[in-house]
Amino acid sequence: MQKRSLVSISDYNKEEYLEILRVAAEFERNPDRDILAGKVAGVLFFEPSTRTRLSFETAVQRLGGSTIGFADASSSSVTKGETLKDTIKIVNSYVDLIIMRHPLEGSARYASEMASVPVINAGDGANQHPSQTLLDLYSIQKTQGTLENLKIFMIGDLKYGRTVHSLLMAMSYFNPTFYFISPDALQIPVEYKIFLHSRGIRFYEYPEFIDIIREADIIYMTRVQKERFSDSVEYEKNKNAYVLTNAILENTKSSVRVLHPLPRVNEIDVDVDNNPKAYYFTQALNGMYVRQAIIAKALNLTDAL
Repeated sequence: MQKRSLVSISDYNKEEYLEILRVAAEFERNPDRDILAGKVAGVLFFEPSTRTRLSFETAVQRLGGSTIGFADASSSSVTKGETLKDTIKIVNSYVDLIIMRHPLEGSARYASEMASVPVINAGDGANQHPSQTLLDLYSIQKTQGTLENLKIFMIGDLKYGRTVHSLLMAMSYFNPTFYFISPDALQIPVEYKIFLHSRGIRFYEYPEFIDIIREADIIYMTRVQKERFSDSVEYEKNKNAYVLTNAILENTKSSVRVLHPLPRVNEIDVDVDNNPKAYYFTQALNGMYVRQAIIAKALNLTDAL
C-alpha cells in the first residue's frame, strides 16, 4: 500500500480536493460501509477536541474499523517524558493509520516522517488543519453550488486561526475574493498575503465588517483563541472584537451562509442559530463525511466508491 499522509492542505492539488468532495457526497448518501473492516486507526490527541476527534472516530467506526488512542496528552506516556518520536514509533506498530492533533507547529509533518503508515493532521498549533479545510470546501460547495468566484469574508482571529490559513490556500484554486476583518493584533500573517499575491488572488483588509458584509457569499467567523495568547491582557482586549447578530445579517444576500469551525464563544449571537443563513452545525456534520473520504483516500480505498 502506498502511504499517503495529509499533513498540509498543500499535500493535495485541486483535482484531489474535488475527488474528496465527490467521495464525501457518496458517504453522505450512505455513511455506513465496511471498507475498514479489520483496520485500526490510532487517534492521538495531545490537545483537547470535541468535533474533530469525535467525527474522526465516528468516521472510522461507520466504515467498519476500530480506534485506539487518547483524547488528552495527560492520559499518555508524554506525562512520563516520552518523546513524540517514541510515541509515534510505538503506535505505528499497532495501527493502519494515525490521526493526530498536537499543539506544536510542524509536529504532524515530523510524525509523518517517523511513521510508516499514513498520518492525518487533525491540527498542529496555529499552523494547519487540512481536514477542517476540506469540510469547509464541501460546505461551501453544497451551499453555493460552486467553489468558483466567491466573495469570502474571514472575521476574527486571522493570525492564529489555522482553519483560516488552510482555507485560503485551498480556495486560491477557485478565484475567490477575500475580505479579512480582524483587530490589528490578529491580522492575517504576512506570509499568507505574499502567497495570495503570488496566486493573483484579490484580498482586502478592514477593521469592521458591518457596512460591507452585504457583498458576502460566505461569512467565515472564527473564535479568538485564548490558548494561543501568552498575554491574558491582550486576549481580554480582543476576545469580543466582533459579534455577528441577526440585525447585521438582515442586509446580506439570501444565499449567504455563516460558517464557523467551532467551538463558538461570543462571536456569533445564539439567536443567529435559528437564522436560515446559519450553517455551522450542518458544517460540523459534513465533517464526518469528509473525514470518511480522507481516510479512504489515505488507505487507497476510494476507487471502489
